[in-house]
Amino acid sequence: MSVEQQIMELSMRLARLQGEVEYLYKRLNITYGEDAAQADERVMEPLRRGNMIEAIKVYREIHNVGLAEAKQAVEAMRPRTGG
Repeated sequence: MSVEQQIMELSMRLARLQGEVEYLYKRLNITYGEDAAQADERVMEPLRRGNMIEAIKVYREIHNVGLAEAKQAVEAMRPRTGG
C-alpha cells in the first residue's frame, strides 16, 4: 500500500470517527470543549464571584466528570472572568 493510499485511508477513518463522536455527544446530550464551558452560565456565575469550589461542583454535575478534570476545566475558565 502506498503512502498516499495510507493517508487517504486514515483520513477517511478519522472522518468516520469524528462523526461517531459527534453522534454520541448529541445522543448523550453532552457538551464538550472550551466553547461549551464558556457558554455555561451556571459555571461562570459562581466563578465570577470567586467561588471556585461551587463552580467546580456545578461543572462536575453538568459534565459528569471527576474532581480533577472539573478543577482543571474551571481553572482554565478563570481568566475569562477577569480573575
